[in-house]
Amino acid sequence: MNVQTKTDDLATALPAGVYGETVLSVEHYTDHLFRFTMTRPAGFRFRSGEFAMIGLMVDGKPIYRAYSIASPAWADTLEFFSIKVPGGPLTQHLQKIQPGDTVLMRKKPTGTLVLDALTPAKRLYMFSTGTGIAPFASLIREPETFEKFDEVILTHTCREVAELKYGFDLVNEIENDELLSEVVGDKLRHYATATREDFVRTGRITDLIASGKLFEDLGVPALNPETDRAMICGSTEMLKDTKALLEAAGLTEGANNKPSQFVIERAFVG
Repeated sequence: MNVQTKTDDLATALPAGVYGETVLSVEHYTDHLFRFTMTRPAGFRFRSGEFAMIGLMVDGKPIYRAYSIASPAWADTLEFFSIKVPGGPLTQHLQKIQPGDTVLMRKKPTGTLVLDALTPAKRLYMFSTGTGIAPFASLIREPETFEKFDEVILTHTCREVAELKYGFDLVNEIENDELLSEVVGDKLRHYATATREDFVRTGRITDLIASGKLFEDLGVPALNPETDRAMICGSTEMLKDTKALLEAAGLTEGANNKPSQFVIERAFVG
């Protein structure tokens, strides 16, 4: 496979409507997960929580996949959090990128996990599994999130404890950022669980919602459409099961053109 990743190689080969951006940093968390940052085009605008199509040139053709933008809308650089799929058309190549390489990005971002799609309330839940935490990495660093909600609860569930580290790194970065820590204060709560290893908290988030243990652990009331809003991003099964639990609690699904009480990102699974 011939993968074009160098800026000089791509300078004259970019398809119409596509940016070619330079990789700034790469961090591998496990054999299955990594994060990377890249330059942000001067004219690129997005709302925190949206995703973009990013890709590489492979054998002379662009290959793209939907990736949530993990950095907030105000950031100077773009951050992404990715799985590594053995033999995956894109990720088998993307996982090998190095600083200085070029990543393609289509110019139009989109997505349903945006604050505009929710009606006002007291508490916002962000339910995520695996790389589904990525859009929430953007939103928990977005000041508007904490202007709109008194309490923000980020849940992150992975099979192994090591896969949870990205979420802990995010919270640590916020706590150590002078400006963000002042905006966020004590409004952000992080609830991480593992399903296949011993950890402080174990179990699928759907089971913890259904049993009431999530609310018991956090010291908050059960889901209530009057006070609670939610965003969901994760595996197909997790989306379906969490949606059913929210609807059973009386919450209704919203969208960009019809704000309501919870939203789901269906563009991809993580």
